[in-house]
Amino acid sequence: MTAIIIDGKALASKIKLTLAHEVQTLNQLGKAVHLNALLVGDTPAAKVYAQNQARTCAELGILYTLLELPVTVTQGELHAEISRLNADPDVTGIMMHMPLPEHLDTRAAQYMLDLKKDVEGVNPANIGHVVHGHTIIAPCTALAVVELIESTGIQLRGAEVTVVGASRIVGKPVALLLQDREATVRVCHIYTRDLSSHTRSADVLVVAVGKAGLIGPEQVKPGAVVIDVGINRVLAGHDSQGKPIRHTVGDVQFEAVSQVAGFITPVPGGVGPMTVAMLLKNTLRAARLVHGLVVV
Repeated sequence: MTAIIIDGKALASKIKLTLAHEVQTLNQLGKAVHLNALLVGDTPAAKVYAQNQARTCAELGILYTLLELPVTVTQGELHAEISRLNADPDVTGIMMHMPLPEHLDTRAAQYMLDLKKDVEGVNPANIGHVVHGHTIIAPCTALAVVELIESTGIQLRGAEVTVVGASRIVGKPVALLLQDREATVRVCHIYTRDLSSHTRSADVLVVAVGKAGLIGPEQVKPGAVVIDVGINRVLAGHDSQGKPIRHTVGDVQFEAVSQVAGFITPVPGGVGPMTVAMLLKNTLRAARLVHGLVVV
């Protein structure tokens, strides 16, 4: 058996086309979609990400504003900026580039985000709404995982699902969203005994740990849907100048598991592009919430 590769890039492209049409419709109604991003400090990688984000938003007709704050910003000053954006009726979505400097309390800043404008779904209160089955905006990666699973056509009602990794922004909300779809879900973590016994029985296996090659073919049920959320940079050798060459791999042994699974996501090219698409989808939802077009 050779697994069908779930192409996250292709699926994300289709979603973006739909979003562009919906954003255009809102703009024609005079209801702009305006995402504000907060960037604390001067990290080159974060600036590149912000530039890519701005370009993608422009392609979809979403207004994008990057607010850059000095690395010395205090907790109070950061909270004041968030409060200002929360109160601004022209701002329909807010996100914070991570990580924040060590002297800042990330959780406290996330609690400050207006629930309707929290496009990443990281405010703990938003995650709480997922728990109660009253989702306002769910975490982007969790939504990406569910979309990828559903793209395979698998019947989730009654399906056995194992989620490896219990983080509050991926593992736990993934489990809750799949339970809402009437799947039977087990969540495994660092203290789980006999992990393989749980993974081998899963019709759907979601792995979000951050440990390269954690899951091998002997741990996967034949024909299962395997979603690899892990992103790991591993040493693959050295170039002619002796500089290290690193590759990006997931938590799943892709080549080997592909011979057992029915469907599998690649890394890169699977969950990553879909997470970006879900951020944009959440941005549109946030605008509808702010404009009063969606009732929660």
